[in-house]
Amino acid sequence: MNRTTKALAVATLTAGALAGSGVGSAAAAGDPLLPHPGPEGLVWVPEQTGDGGVASGGAWEKLPTVLTVACEGGGDVRVTMRSQETEVAAFSVDCPTGTAGVGSVTMDAGVVRKGSFTIGVDASSEEIRWALTVTQPE
Repeated sequence: MNRTTKALAVATLTAGALAGSGVGSAAAAGDPLLPHPGPEGLVWVPEQTGDGGVASGGAWEKLPTVLTVACEGGGDVRVTMRSQETEVAAFSVDCPTGTAGVGSVTMDAGVVRKGSFTIGVDASSEEIRWALTVTQPE
């Protein structure tokens, strides 16, 4: 199992655990707000509603890291990423009704350190539908 496969497995399990804990529940099936990130992806959360987040253990400090969040439903989401207990990114995304708003941040190599990271999503409404990806392009 390669680094990407391990990271996606951990992220998927974590997202599922968060959804089952009441932190964020899965929305109705439909087209994902963000496509699968492919081989450069560390995390893909295809869809959640309300507050939530994800944790992963697959970051590599020698590559840049891109965090992308899409959302819809009215209101906004506040996104915070932490690497090894240090905040490395924080931004908001407007979530229009009927179409997706998208926000992204690119961090230089070394900002996200090797190992684990967490991302929190604080939605202004429990009705907001959101998705996120974390990639490390080579």
